[in-house]
Formats: sequence, structure tokens, C-alpha cells
Amino acid sequence: MSFLINTFAKFLINTIYVSDSLVIIPTYNEKENIERIIRKVFSLDFSFEVLVIDDGSPDGTAEIVKSLQQEYAGLHIEQRTGKLGLGTAYIHGFKWALERQYEYIFEMDADFSHNPNDLLALREACLNGADVAIGSRYVKGVNVVNWPMGRVLMSYFASMYVRLITRINIQDATAGFKCYRRKVLETIPMDKIRFVGYAFQIEMKFTAIKYGFNVVEVPIIFTDRTEGTSKMSTRIFREAFVGVIEMKVASWFRNYKRN
Repeated sequence: MSFLINTFAKFLINTIYVSDSLVIIPTYNEKENIERIIRKVFSLDFSFEVLVIDDGSPDGTAEIVKSLQQEYAGLHIEQRTGKLGLGTAYIHGFKWALERQYEYIFEMDADFSHNPNDLLALREACLNGADVAIGSRYVKGVNVVNWPMGRVLMSYFASMYVRLITRINIQDATAGFKCYRRKVLETIPMDKIRFVGYAFQIEMKFTAIKYGFNVVEVPIIFTDRTEGTSKMSTRIFREAFVGVIEMKVASWFRNYKRN
């Protein structure tokens, strides 16, 4: 009898509870990781909700998510046709979140390079005054595991390059593990965000700072994926390298006054 009561109570909690925090996870061919990452997020001490943005993964990622929706009331999925890019996936997720009640909106990869336990630290930073909290690999040394040295150096010096061009004091400018307060995403005009690859991460940080929001870095340990395939390419890197200069020049002609 007690088992039935506990099971029913858990069902009611999952059905009735509405979280103020949404974790957005873009996916493309992440069948090796998606179930584990979802289960890990829902096992945390705080009740996050999860939105998966799947770009038509041919490996069945979306079907795995849909099967888990029967178990987790706070699990949502948006499916898109074709591989449309990281930036557009997050913007899709931001707009979805702003149509609902969420106060804290997170970006996180599906491949465990971002430790789901650190969601709690990012949320805590926003509770304590940050408007944007960044899970930073470089704010306290270099905290990267399993990356080849060439990629570590490329990432580290990319952040130095961004600081040089943009004059923003962010140690990990390309980081993709973040928590936004709702007001930040309500303020930034999403139709003016230009980039779709990893330059998107730089542009969002730069734009938030230009609007005067408090952006803080929270130290994390970044661990390279052990399952699935990285989406990094030379085209994405080139977009970021050239795009930073274009973004800086364009900012001279923009008004960043909040309404």
C-alpha cells in the first residue's frame, strides 16, 4: 500500500509541479547520450524542466525523447526539419520559453561535456544577482578534460581574440553552458542575432553586456564527449573569427538602450 501511495504522490508532483527553470538541449544524432543526460537532469535536487530542440536527427534521437515523456512531465521536445544550426535552435528554444512562465533559461549540450550538476551553480549565481551566468572553462586556470592540446589552445586563444576585439572581460567567450534571467532574453532582439554556429555564443554574451546586464563566470570542468560526434567544423570556426570583427563594427551603429 505504501508503495502505491508513494508512486501516486510522485505522479501528482510530476504532473502538477511547474518549474521556473528550463534547460534547452539542441540535438542532432545524440542517441548515445540523450537518455542519460535527460535522466541525470531530472535526478537533480532541484526540479528543472527540459526542452530538446531536435534538428531531424536520422538516428532516432527524437523518438527516444518522446518515449521518455511518458515518464517525465517536465520533458518537452520541438522537432525541426533539417540541420539548421546551433544558434537558430537556441533562439527557437528562447522564444518557446518566453511564451511560458520560465524565469531561468539554460543552454546545455547533450554530450556530457557540460556536467548537469553545474546547473545548480549557474542557477545559484543568477539568484545571487547575475543576469547571465556562464559555465567557464578558463576563469580559474584551464579546466578541460580529454581535449587534444591543439583544440585547447584554439579555444583558449579564441577567447583572448574575442576580448581583444570586443573589449568584453569574459575569460571563456565561446562557452555554451549558460543560464539567462528571463529579462535578458526579453530585451535582446532575437531577429538581430546574426550567427548560427559557435559565434552565436560570443554574440549573445557581447549583446547582453552591451545592454548593461550583469554577466558572471562560474568555474566548471569541461569534459570532452565520449559518445557521438563533435559538430565543430572549419566553417564554424571561420564564422567566429571573421564574425567577431563584423559584430564589433556593427555595434557602433546600434542602440543598446533598454526599453
